Amino acid sequence: MQAETVIRALGALAQEHRLATFRLLVEAGPDGMAAGALAEKLGLPASSMSFHLAQLSHAGLVTQRRQSRSIIYAADYAAMGSLMGYLTENCCGGAACAPAATASERNVA
Repeated sequence: MQAETVIRALGALAQEHRLATFRLLVEAGPDGMAAGALAEKLGLPASSMSFHLAQLSHAGLVTQRRQSRSIIYAADYAAMGSLMGYLTENCCGGAACAPAATASERNVA
């Protein structure tokens, strides 16, 4: 993964609503969620959700597909894995690392 791609992805996630949207899509699994359902779940206007989804899509973090009259968004797990791999590539200076703490263990919202 190139640094420019990483910067674009991290920039997209560096906003509260986009981070919440991405986490919700990760939780939803490969089936994804409709834009309207995402907006409702996060309490955002549809126009705001469209903007945030466009930013996540441009950053390569989500995929979209048409299903009937809805657009379904899903997390791009390969992109997420590449991003995590880039961030942890040289972790711990080559020494064996302890298992990473989960977000709930670190009290990250």
